[in-house]
This record gives sequence, structure tokens and C-alpha cells, in this order.
Amino acid sequence: MEQTIQIRCKNNGKTLEVPMGSTMEEIYQLAGVQMELPPIVCRVNNKVEGLHFRPYKPKDVEFCDITSSSGLRVYTRSLFMVLCMAAHELWPKCRVSIDIPVSNGYFVDLRLPADEEAENPLAQCRPVAMEDVSRLRRRMKEIIDSQLPIHRHDATTEETLKLFESIGSMSKVKLLKSQGSLYTTYYSIDNYIDYYYGSMLTNTGQIYLFGLEKFHDGLLLRLPSREDPEELGELVMQDKMFGIFKEHHRWQDILRLRTIGDLNEVIDLGYAPQLIQISEALQEKKISQIADDIARRCGGRDSRIRMVLIAGPSSSGKTTTCKRLSVQLGVNGIRPINISLDDYFVDREKTPRDASGDYDYEHLHALNLELFNEQLNALFRGEEVELPHYDFATGKSKPSGKKLRLGPNDILVVEGIHALNPELTAQIPQECIYRVYASALTTLLLDSHNYIPTTDNRLLRRIIRDHKYRAVNAVETIRRWPSVRKGENRWIFPYQENADQMFNTAMLFELAVIKRQAEPLLEQVPENCPEYAEAYRLLKFLHYIRPIPEDQIPPTSLLREFLGGSSFKY
Repeated sequence: MEQTIQIRCKNNGKTLEVPMGSTMEEIYQLAGVQMELPPIVCRVNNKVEGLHFRPYKPKDVEFCDITSSSGLRVYTRSLFMVLCMAAHELWPKCRVSIDIPVSNGYFVDLRLPADEEAENPLAQCRPVAMEDVSRLRRRMKEIIDSQLPIHRHDATTEETLKLFESIGSMSKVKLLKSQGSLYTTYYSIDNYIDYYYGSMLTNTGQIYLFGLEKFHDGLLLRLPSREDPEELGELVMQDKMFGIFKEHHRWQDILRLRTIGDLNEVIDLGYAPQLIQISEALQEKKISQIADDIARRCGGRDSRIRMVLIAGPSSSGKTTTCKRLSVQLGVNGIRPINISLDDYFVDREKTPRDASGDYDYEHLHALNLELFNEQLNALFRGEEVELPHYDFATGKSKPSGKKLRLGPNDILVVEGIHALNPELTAQIPQECIYRVYASALTTLLLDSHNYIPTTDNRLLRRIIRDHKYRAVNAVETIRRWPSVRKGENRWIFPYQENADQMFNTAMLFELAVIKRQAEPLLEQVPENCPEYAEAYRLLKFLHYIRPIPEDQIPPTSLLREFLGGSSFKY
């Protein structure tokens, strides 16, 4: 008699008996779920699994489409695999790195050998041409139209290492060696094999839309929009953002540190203290260069900078950036005066409301723009003003009693999420303003085909900070994160290219340090809540990384804003 198991489907509330060992794809058909878009991944007991997955015990199941975060990640990984497969078929000796999330897509660093027959084909690379892009796009489309199965394989790590060593995928070999697992999952399409650290589609035919274009010295791989999956995400030029990524890659090349496997090797060899010292010095040098640039422009005849605006998304380290930049301005003979945008909130009853009817404190018009512009113009004219103070307990704005007049060497330093929005300073002479965009832009890769989302770095920082300073647990931080990201997409990211300077607050060793504080907090997320899926994903990701004790980082480190132990006052 055929054994069955019980499945509770959250999509339609039905409980059904299915044959033991059925795939999630087969269970979807049996459940009779009606979805506007086809499922490409599922949550099984609040853990994300591909539709390959076969349950052998009773489970709670929810099917997800591409509009979910999990669904888009699965679609993206599978598209990466198709691209890598196509590239290696066309140019067997090429090297492909799925690299930088930029311009609403992913930068692909494609290295093509100048001479395929040379003893070391990649010793000299030729530029990527438009014809190369067209050939690659056509081959990807052929693989997708062929509806080839994407097979999942579970093998011993020892066997998997030999497999990837045989094809020269050394970044994967380094990563898997450092992981310490007995078994490893990898994927194949026809004879092409690859490793990805999350679930995949079951068939190339499920990829229905992508874009591939020439972009700088490589390619830009474009994806469907989450808001409108029938269209590609809007192409947004982010040349300054791309430049800051490339600058950090130059540092990484000098240090020979491009992947998590490289980082683990550095830690195992005992070189973590030197890596920390170099990373901190590079970051301080960048801050010093920004301060030097401001000082030069303060003294110019045609430009008189009187205010520095610092913006960035949640947990980007804006506050410490502001403090360290203020120190470097002081070194240049400039006296920084900090003003908080929070003190310019309007009275609570005048605050705009969001779609749910709640007060939207992230809305630009939650600030008294008229008062802000009026007081700054008065200060720039040499007048004295009394700064406001916002009482969060009462929700009222009132005079602070603190009066301010700018001296000849004084400069205002203002930090906040709206700092780069032109409407914030619409009535202020633009030549008086210097803009800095700060964000944690992760530049390490897991391996050459597995990027690390920059948002994961910031989310881990926020989980630690919320627990340590705001008495908020990881469940609540993860629950709020989509709303935070929605606000960033509306109020911050559209204006980041307005910056005079971009500053990357992430450091090459960072994930190895925050791992120790983040893991215990993520482990407390219970399996029976929806946030478990994200907590489990982050824990799985952190598992790849060797830890570094936090006592090795200095008290002035930007990371101390989140970990504690900073010599700055917050």
C-alpha cells in the first residue's frame, strides 16, 4: 500500500494526503492552488525550498511566485546559471564573475581570452564586443527555449570538490573546503555543473524574461521587476555607484581578496589583524580625502561650501561617518557643527499618513521644510537663529533654547535619509552644499557565481543594533525590513547619484566580525513564525564564514556603531 503524508497548504487553507516522496511541483498540482503567476519556490515549515524538494513527513507549505523576495532570488540564481553555462559553451576558456548589483541589474565581469589556444588563455584578455553580447544573449535564449531540466544533486563534499577541481572552478573549491560540511548540493543543466547556495528553478523554461546589455567593460544582466513581473526593471544609470564598487575591487585585487573563500583562508593563516588594520586605514583615508575635497571647495572663490549633507539607507553607518568626517574636517581647520534633521519634524498631527493610515515618519513632508530652509539661509547670511527641538514623547516641536551663528570657519554637517533629496534644500543656494552618500556596499563574493546582497549586510547590522540599543528582537527587525526597504526605494535610492562623493561603509572583514553577534539572535527566531525563512537563510549564509573576534577591531571603527564599544558618543 502506498504511504502518504499530510500537507497543509497555506495558499488555499486545504489539508491533503499526498504520496510520500512527491516533489513540491507535484504537490502544487494536487493541491489545486490558483495563483495569478506560477510558483517557482515554496516555504516548507517556513524554510525556503525549491520545487525539487521531496517531503517525507507532514509539512506546512506555502507556494511563492516571482513577486516574493524568495521567488526573485531563485529566478535570479537560475538565470545566473544559464548565463554561465552559455558563456562557457561559447568561450570554454573564459572567466565569468556575477559581481555588482547596479542599475537595477547585475554587472557581469566577463573575461574573454585574446587567444583560446595560448598556454595561459586568460593571461591576456580582449574587450567584450557588442557581437559577444549578442552571441551570449542568443545562446541563453536557446537554453531557455529548450526547457532543459535543472537537476539537483546531493553528494559528499569530497566528491563535489574533486568535481569542481576537475573543471578548474577554484573559487568554489575554496568556499566548499572552508565550509566543513559532509555533504554538498550542486546543480546541473545537461553536462554543465555549478554550485549555488540557495534553491533553483526546476527547468530553464521557467525563465521567461531577461535583458543582457553591454555595460562599461562588461555586461549588465537585467531581471523582471517585482512590481510588474511582465516588464524588465527600469534601467537606472548609477555611474557613481558603479565607480565606488570598482574602486573597492582595485583594493581587493591588491589584497588578493575577492571571495569568502579568500577571506576564510586569510583568517585560517592568522592574518586577520593585518586585514583589519588595512581595511580600517583605507576607510579612514577615504574619509580624509572627502574632508580634503570639502576644505578645498570651502576656500574657493566661486564656491563657498557652508553645509555638508550626509544621506544613506538604514544601518549604513551614517552617524559614525558623520562623526569621523567631522574629525577630519577639524584636521583641515574647519569647525563642524552638527544639526539633526529629527529636530525639524512637524507636530505629530501634521505628519503625513501611509496607506495603512499610520503616521509616515519617513515621508519628506514629515519635516518642516519651510523652517529648515528659512533657518539655513539666515545662518548663511550671518544671522543668529534658535534651533528647534522635537519632543518625541509629546510629538511637538518647540524652541530648544540653543542659539547658533556661523563663524568664518564653521560648516554645518547634517545627516538624515532625505539629505540628498533636492526638495529638502530647494530654497538654499546649491553652491553652498556638499553631498555625501554613505552605504554598506558589500564587494566580496561567496564565489565567482554567487554574489552577496548588500542589503543582507545592512540587515545583519540592524538586527544587532536593534537588539542591543532598542530592545527589538530579530523577529521584529526582519518583519519591519520590507517596509524599511520600501521607504528607501522611495526616498533615498532615487537621489543617491546626486552625491558629490560616495562612501562605502562596508569593510572586507566585516561579516566575519558581526557573525558572532548575529548568529545567536537569528537562532532565537522560532520556526513557527514567517520570519524564520529569512533568519534561516541568513544563518545558512553566515555558516560559510570563519569568525573573527570583535576585540580585534578598534574603538573608532564604524562597526562599533552596531557592535558597541565605540569611542564616539551616540
